[in-house]
Amino acid sequence: MIVQREGNRVRLFTRNGHDWSSRYPWIVEAAMKNRHSQFVIDGEAVILGIDGIADFNALHSRRRDEEVQLYAFDILALDGADLRGLPLSLRKTNLAQLLRGRPDGIFVAPFERGEIGPDLFRATCNMDLEGMVSKRADRPYGAGLHASSLASCGGSVDGRSQLQKKRCV
Repeated sequence: MIVQREGNRVRLFTRNGHDWSSRYPWIVEAAMKNRHSQFVIDGEAVILGIDGIADFNALHSRRRDEEVQLYAFDILALDGADLRGLPLSLRKTNLAQLLRGRPDGIFVAPFERGEIGPDLFRATCNMDLEGMVSKRADRPYGAGLHASSLASCGGSVDGRSQLQKKRCV
């Protein structure tokens, strides 16, 4: 999901271009509380369970839209500057600075630096999570998921865990 703030207006866009600004009010409120009046954030809409793990079924049931938060993992623009050409490592620093007050409704997705892919992938699968996204720290922004960045291991489908995909760099 893309969160775009321009002055007093916040819009939420899905990857397919649908405007879901009215669907997730907590994200909109959090973006409006930020001290910066212009930014574009890339992230994932989530509902966290009691255990702190994203509850995919709760999100898609639409019964708890007011609880949906943004798991922010990238920043594309800030205060009029296009950051997409910067390496991911610098964009992560900008994102952390933008959200350093930890506003309710938007939080920075944790990230790990270094060569931990295989171990992190196994841990993701062992926790029965849907998967993870891994990107190179030295690369500019690329919209969407790329074959070299997606590792999907678990996803619960009708209560069953199944291996879906594994595309690791």
